[in-house]
Amino acid sequence: MTVTGDTPGLAGMRNEYAADLGLSEADLAADWHTQFARWFADVVAARLPEPNAMILGTADALGRPSGRTVLLKQYDTEGFVLFTNHGSRKGVEALANPYASLVFPWFAMQRQVVVAGRIEPVDRAETEAYYASRPRGSQLGAWASAQSRVVPDRAALDAGYRAAAERFAGVEPIPAPPDWGGLRVRPETVEFWQGRASRLHDRLRFRRAGASPGTADDGEWVVERLAP
Repeated sequence: MTVTGDTPGLAGMRNEYAADLGLSEADLAADWHTQFARWFADVVAARLPEPNAMILGTADALGRPSGRTVLLKQYDTEGFVLFTNHGSRKGVEALANPYASLVFPWFAMQRQVVVAGRIEPVDRAETEAYYASRPRGSQLGAWASAQSRVVPDRAALDAGYRAAAERFAGVEPIPAPPDWGGLRVRPETVEFWQGRASRLHDRLRFRRAGASPGTADDGEWVVERLAP
């Protein structure tokens, strides 16, 4: 399709990144989680919308990929945690093929963080603790929605929510659904991407060396510079 008028063609759509920004090995923290904490604090301070939004990529047992935007709810030295219905598409894929990627697309700051690693369920106590911190409406929504299943219409969702509200009227706290819980992506690589002029971006990657691919085996972390 040819684009006409004042609308530029896709081939010409690009923003030139700032020449005075960069990420050198000397700037990098000693470990990936400290570096992530620094950049995440910058994003929060800049008041970017949905600063904890991340793109989660999974694949089914046959290797067919899918992606979606989810919210990061916890992170520490063990990895990045999200919560979901385990019967959802991402939940089913995470259990069938327990490996995932995460992308934090902080475009306004000309930065990305790209993670790859193994997925593992968090323990039930951790799930219950997080669930108790959710707004009551979100708790009811988790009971009301059979996530990723086909529904006939919006009215069916609304009816499910009303039914959940009636079921748990006066119940405090609302328990987490049995098929709902946390997933942790335990990283094997964490790449910090900083935009640079002329598309010569800085890409510094922490990689767990010596670990068996696709496992959570311990290994020493090394830092590598990747060509853009």
